[in-house]
Amino acid sequence: MKTAIVTGAAAGIGAACAKRLAADGLAVGVLDLDEARCAAIVDAIRADGGTAVALGADISKRAQVREAVANCREALGPVTVLVNNAAVTDFTPFDEVTDELWDHVYAVNVRGTFVVTQEVLPDMRAAGWGRIINISSSGAQTGNPGMAAYSSSKGAVITLTRSLAQELGPFGITVNNIPPGSIMGTIMAEENRSRFVIPVDTLIANMPVRRLGEPDDIAGACSWLCQEASSYITGQSIGVNGGRVVS
Repeated sequence: MKTAIVTGAAAGIGAACAKRLAADGLAVGVLDLDEARCAAIVDAIRADGGTAVALGADISKRAQVREAVANCREALGPVTVLVNNAAVTDFTPFDEVTDELWDHVYAVNVRGTFVVTQEVLPDMRAAGWGRIINISSSGAQTGNPGMAAYSSSKGAVITLTRSLAQELGPFGITVNNIPPGSIMGTIMAEENRSRFVIPVDTLIANMPVRRLGEPDDIAGACSWLCQEASSYITGQSIGVNGGRVVS
């Protein structure tokens, strides 16, 4: 049984990905800032016959991540699948962004992805096999007004994906990126619904698929990228956005 860690997995996209990977037969480390918040997802996975453990860490803090990865490894075995989903968002006009706010967004969204990936990489190298899926944002592809810190940090995640794909490919490790677009049912989306520049009804009317996305849409793509069927795919951005961004 392969073991995965999904960050930011207590709710939303991360929870959906954790449940889907468990349904696919992987053991899952459900990691979030507050370990207690992961309990419901772990219980749901176990109720469906899956294997999971709750993990707590601030992904921007290496010591906490290292401990969480060690706990996961001890409970479930070497980690060969990683979904870097944990992130923070921000809706501050550019001229009001402080140094502290900018640094916080980058600490979680960029350094956190870097730290967690580094900490699980030895397991993947030892296995000669690995799957890394980074969750970025369609805002990194288009830009968003009032979201310079968030969008640019997610752009860094896309570039990191491309670089790691080239560096880690010879070791049997693929690295891909999913930039979600217009996904409802996440903490970020629900807490910031009133800040959307485009009203939801207008957004739906202009979406090629005529609906908003759900966390399970991202989980489906994540599941596919973890399978052998996708072994020749690396360094790619798999847009799950209903056609909001086309390439």
